[in-house]
Amino acid sequence: MNIRLLPKKDTIASIWSGGLTYEYMIYPETAKYTDRDFIFRISSATIEKVPSGFTNFKDYHRYLMMLDNQLNIEVNKEEKIYKKYEIMEFNSDDEVTSYTNGTDFNWMVSEKIAHHKLKITHSNQNCAAEIIILFSLHITVIKINEKPYYLQPHDLLVIENPKKENIIVHFSNECLYGILDF
Repeated sequence: MNIRLLPKKDTIASIWSGGLTYEYMIYPETAKYTDRDFIFRISSATIEKVPSGFTNFKDYHRYLMMLDNQLNIEVNKEEKIYKKYEIMEFNSDDEVTSYTNGTDFNWMVSEKIAHHKLKITHSNQNCAAEIIILFSLHITVIKINEKPYYLQPHDLLVIENPKKENIIVHFSNECLYGILDF
């Protein structure tokens, strides 16, 4: 089992057409964002230009959640509104236009991966997934099998668990909790 803490303060900004994007992780590490050959990618982006068209990614499922604002969005010409911390799921090749400024959390997963989910939780979890992602929304202590990890807002903790061992996760505060199995 490999546990990695990826602090927000260590991410590096890149430019996208609507603002800045901060990549936390691309998997596998040898994958390249521009080649679109990754299994998953976790990032956070600022939406500074309104309206802003989201980048299309054929063959990816996408989870997106606003961290500081509601999201007024149009998906394939259909208007939708998501509250702060409400998770939006969509195909990454959909036509998506944002009419909101703010900062989001973004998880793109290859459609080759059949089992993945993302939710907000503050209750304890027992899990045997191959990949577990934990994204802090507030100052949080996360205990993994009783070992504490201290996270600032918008830090990411990733557990790679290739043997699918049972892991007990305790949260001191609500977090995004995602699982993925190959």
